[in-house]
Amino acid sequence: MANAENGDIDRQGLSYYPWWLDNLADDVTLEGAAMNGTARGAEAVRAIVVKARELYEFQDFSFTGDFGDNGFLEIYDASVLGEPMKVVVTVTRNASGQAQELAVLHRPRNTLLLFSREMNKKFAGTPIAEHFLADES
Repeated sequence: MANAENGDIDRQGLSYYPWWLDNLADDVTLEGAAMNGTARGAEAVRAIVVKARELYEFQDFSFTGDFGDNGFLEIYDASVLGEPMKVVVTVTRNASGQAQELAVLHRPRNTLLLFSREMNKKFAGTPIAEHFLADES
């Protein structure tokens, strides 16, 4: 594991907790390849991130750390319903050091689509569900 910001990260990623999740700007935004549109606000962004982490069967981090003047990066492997994926998360900090903008890339596309449908199910009946793909059936 390279450059674990919050101490040692175990192989399942279970001991890693992103610093930025409890340090979101009130007007934070989240965009992702698995999403339609932009999620806005700390409450919505936190809810999405927490549910996403619940879907991951594991997180195997290869990098967490700062980049540039205001950036933070996470790179990890994960799986959803047995399907493997790679994930890159970029966090941009505002002048106060809070997470202001998050962008998440999941790949490959098949797993990204599966992830998006599963997120839609998790948020069924809420406005957040609209950010994710409805089930194909």
